[in-house]
Amino acid sequence: MRILVVNWLDRENPQAGGAEEHLHEVFGRLVARGHHVTALVSGWRGCETRTTLDGIEVHRAGGRYTFSLAGPSYYRRVLADRGFDVVVEDLNKVPSFTPYWVDAPVVLVAHHLFGTTAFQAASLPVAAATWVLERSIPAVYLGIPTIAVSESTRADLVARGLRADDIEVVPNGVDVAAYVPRPESKTVHPTLLFLGRLKQYKRVDLVLEAVARLARDGIDVEMRVGGTGDQSDALRALAARLGISDRVKLLGYVPDDVKLALLQSSWLHVLTSPKEGWGISVIEAAACGTPSVASDAPGLRESVQHDQTGLLVPHGDVDALAEALRSLIGDPQRRARMSAEARSFAEEYSWDASALRVEALLNRVVDTSAPE
Repeated sequence: MRILVVNWLDRENPQAGGAEEHLHEVFGRLVARGHHVTALVSGWRGCETRTTLDGIEVHRAGGRYTFSLAGPSYYRRVLADRGFDVVVEDLNKVPSFTPYWVDAPVVLVAHHLFGTTAFQAASLPVAAATWVLERSIPAVYLGIPTIAVSESTRADLVARGLRADDIEVVPNGVDVAAYVPRPESKTVHPTLLFLGRLKQYKRVDLVLEAVARLARDGIDVEMRVGGTGDQSDALRALAARLGISDRVKLLGYVPDDVKLALLQSSWLHVLTSPKEGWGISVIEAAACGTPSVASDAPGLRESVQHDQTGLLVPHGDVDALAEALRSLIGDPQRRARMSAEARSFAEEYSWDASALRVEALLNRVVDTSAPE
């Protein structure tokens, strides 16, 4: 197949996150299986306009806020004559409306929709635009074959008006050969870990408040925060106000080898956002035998098995979050049990399996749309 993937970002973009990891893990594997994959994405200041990543031919057009106009224009000028068999639109932030401007059948990939949480993630004008554009999804994509990364996202899409029969759930995976437990690498003192973009809607502030409460109770805990984003300075200032600057390590961007070491050596992984498509970092932590404490929220209810691979707490409840962390920090036998169960759970998911299921769906779409 000749596949065009339309995504807001690629994995080299400074703003890249879980959606971009999904793009490269899945479609890089499809390249290895003999398919030709082209990605049309936005660029950033100083980037190369064309490159090859994981065997994927990457074309960058426009920027973060202009891609919705630059992408279709670039497609018509440069890519329209490529003879693509299928176009995959990665619904990330706002729709790209590919059914209106590409010539091949479209498959939609949905991680999660923001809804009103957009107003926690962006400025008022950007959040309002995201909210309005998401409301157009049923009109634009009704009848389009769709991949959702979790049952929560599928339910959200159905609630918004898409047909359940058009949506197949294909969970994200993890490289279980690379992400493995290293019990001997665990830190001596309790360590918590957040990995992800430092955006307001991720609510890392809740974890810092919980750490402050633990510190006041004499629990010697360190919080590691890996990732970049516009909340970095705000989190540093909050740590200072809470008197826990010496306990909070803002690590900035972490390369893959450091990320793996952090996941293996930390006692607990923490993710307190109000909604996730799936929570790739939860499964990566689980593969490393590190339980997660997370918000009882869409997406996370599936990637964290409560009281088995970690704990779920009511979103925004700092008391419950602090108590969950306290209970696991103080109970090594319970942590060890969860560590083993987390690894077993992660082994049920792999990027290879995800890629094969995506390939099968794309083949069905191409076969169905082929002329008699």
